[in-house]
Amino acid sequence: MRLVLASTSPRRRDLLARLGVEPARIASPDVDETPLPRELPRSYVLRLAEAKARAVDRAPGEIVLAGDTTIALGRRILGKAEDEAEQRRMLELLSGRRHHCLTAICVIDTQGKMRTRLSDTIVAFKPLSTAEIDAYLASGEGLGKAGGYGIQGRAEAFVRFLSGSHSGVIGLPLFETRALLATAGVALG
Repeated sequence: MRLVLASTSPRRRDLLARLGVEPARIASPDVDETPLPRELPRSYVLRLAEAKARAVDRAPGEIVLAGDTTIALGRRILGKAEDEAEQRRMLELLSGRRHHCLTAICVIDTQGKMRTRLSDTIVAFKPLSTAEIDAYLASGEGLGKAGGYGIQGRAEAFVRFLSGSHSGVIGLPLFETRALLATAGVALG
């Protein structure tokens, strides 16, 4: 069995390596990530993970793994920060508040059966000063990341509380991923 990772994220590849898994192939799924009208964050992230898994061609004997991460502030979805202005707005919203980091993963096994899991991690940021936000923006670290931050870097110093999966906040919850891959028949290290 060959594993296809439906993600070009180097973070997801690094996290898979922690499970002793090396994807045989990397594929970039082409999926519209625009939330549907009135779509709630949990439904959104699950829908995207499934859509990404389905968007990748699967040859006989291949297993596809896809994931999606979003930040939920109440019912509000904070997707990937595309520019500094959007990133600043997100960090100002998250400053001093709790939020949910939702990561959905989806596996399609060799028989075409789809299974999904959702990791919900509560993250609380300390109150951020304008200077702290400015310095973080200058690092360029959170662009293209859900909520405008990457917990595996400088933003980890903003976290005063975390309950759930640290690896899920990075983008691939290892506990849930291991369970799904084992069920699909992937040999784990």
